Amino acid sequence: MENMLLTLKQASQWASEHLNKNVTPANITYLIQYGRIESVVDNGLTMVPIKSLEAYYSLEHREKRWKDELGNDLNWTLSFEKFKEAETTKHVHRLHPYKGKFIPQLVEYFLDSHTDKFKRDVYFQPGDIVLDPFCGSGTTLVQASELGMHAVGIDVSAFNAFIFNAKVGTYNLTHLYEESRKITDALKNFVATSEILEFDAKLAEKLTEFNNQYFPVSFKRRVRLGEINQKRYGAEKEAAFLKTYRELVAEHHIDLQMPPDSARFMKQWYLPGVRAEIDFVYNLIQEVEDPSTRNALILILSRTIRSCRATTHADLGTLRKPVTTTYYCRKHGKVCKPLFSILGWWDRYCKDSVQRWGEFSRLKTDTLQHCITGDSRTIDIFRMLKQVDSQFAEIAQKRWIKGIFTSPPYVGLINYHEQHAYAYDLFDFKRLDELEIGPLFRGKGREARESYVHGVAEVFKNCKRFLANDYDVFVVANDKFNMYPTIAEMAGMQIVNQHKRPVLNRTEKNRGSAYSETIYHLK
Repeated sequence: MENMLLTLKQASQWASEHLNKNVTPANITYLIQYGRIESVVDNGLTMVPIKSLEAYYSLEHREKRWKDELGNDLNWTLSFEKFKEAETTKHVHRLHPYKGKFIPQLVEYFLDSHTDKFKRDVYFQPGDIVLDPFCGSGTTLVQASELGMHAVGIDVSAFNAFIFNAKVGTYNLTHLYEESRKITDALKNFVATSEILEFDAKLAEKLTEFNNQYFPVSFKRRVRLGEINQKRYGAEKEAAFLKTYRELVAEHHIDLQMPPDSARFMKQWYLPGVRAEIDFVYNLIQEVEDPSTRNALILILSRTIRSCRATTHADLGTLRKPVTTTYYCRKHGKVCKPLFSILGWWDRYCKDSVQRWGEFSRLKTDTLQHCITGDSRTIDIFRMLKQVDSQFAEIAQKRWIKGIFTSPPYVGLINYHEQHAYAYDLFDFKRLDELEIGPLFRGKGREARESYVHGVAEVFKNCKRFLANDYDVFVVANDKFNMYPTIAEMAGMQIVNQHKRPVLNRTEKNRGSAYSETIYHLK
C-alpha cells in the first residue's frame, strides 16, 4: 500500500477525501512543481507515491509541530486550514494585491454569530456598525457587507481607500465588460504595430525548450533534498541562456533603456514598451463617461501594472533592482523573463474582475460601507462620513458604532504608500507617508516602538468617541515586542481575552517557519 502510485486525478481524489474538501489535480501539480510532494514518471504519466501524499497531508503532525514550536495555547481552529486559497481570496478580496491583509474567515469568526455553533459569546448582530480604523484593502468592510452589517473604514492612504470603495461599488457589469473589451481590442491593435508580440513568442518558445532540458519536474524536489546547489546551478544556466536572449533583443529592436536614478516610479520600474502600453490604456479609461465604470477600470489597470514591473517573480513584493534580462527564478525553479507587454495580464484581469464583482453582487447585503481617507488619531468620523454619505452618517449618529475589527500596521514592516508607488505616480493620488504609523522606513528600534505605541493608542482613544458604550474591539497583531498591554492601558481599555492563531499561508519568503499572530479582545 505504501508503495502505491496514483495518477494526478487519483491523488486529488485521495486528498479530497482525506481533507474533506475539494483538492484538484491542478493543486497536486502545483505541489509537485514546488517540491512539496514527490512524483515519478511511469510510461509517460506523472504518478504520485501515496506515502508522499500521506506525509504532506498529515494534519495531526502539522498541528503538533506548530504547537511544539509556538506553544499549546495555539488555537488551531483559527488556522482555517480546511479552506482552499480560492475561499480565502474569494470574490473581491482578490481584486487587487495588498501586503499584510488577513483572510476573510478570520473576520467572519468574530463578527458572525452563526459561524461557529459552539461559540458562546456573540459580539455583533446584523444591522450593527463596525469600524476598521486601519482599513487597508477593506477585508473587514467587505465581510461586514456579506454579514448584513454597516461598516466604516479609515485609512491614511488615499489609494487604499480607493481600492476598497471600488471593491464594493455597484456596477453595470455588462457595460463594464463591454468597455473593457473595447480597450482590450484597441490595445491589441496598438501592440500589433510593434515587434513585441513576435519577440515575446519566440523568447517564450526558446525558454520552454531550454527549461525542459535543464529544469525538469524533479528539479525543485532535488533542490529541497540538497542534491543540487540551486544558487550555483541557477547562475550557470542563467548565463548560458543570455546569448540567445540578446540575439532576439537585437533582431527585434527591443528597447531596454531604463533610467536607474529616475524619481518617477513608472520610468524606473517599467520597460519603455510597457510604459507606452500603460499610458495608452490609461488615456482610454479617462475617456469613459460613467464614473463608476471608470473607477473599476482604473482598479483593473492598477492590478495589471503591479504584475508588470520589471523585477523577478521572487521580488515582486520587495523590488530590489530593475530586471531587463532573462534570469534564474528561485520561485519557479527555472529561467524566467521580464514582462514586455501588459496585454495578457490586462485581458486576464478584466475578465477575472468582472466575474469577481458579479460573485460579490450576489452575496453583499443592502447595507452601507465606506472608507474615508484620513488620520484615525484625529478624524471626526461622523463629520467626515456626512461629507461623503449623509444617509450613512445619519444611521451612524443614531446607532453609534458597535465595535472595531482591525489589524494595525506591524511596526517597521511595510511602507504602505510605497507598496503602491506606481499608482500614486500614474493616478496622481496625494501621498501622506509622514502620517503612517510604524512604517518600514522608521525601523523597529526603541524610538520607533514608542512612537508606534503612542500612535495606535491615540487611534483607539479617538475612535472611542464614536463607539457605543458596550463596545468590543478586536485587534489582529503579531506582538513580538509586547506592546499591546501598554497600548490598551494608554487608550483606556482592557484586554479581556486573546486568541493565538497559527498563520499557515504567508507571503514572506520564510513562510515555511511556524508563525502566529494574536487577536486581542479589548473592552
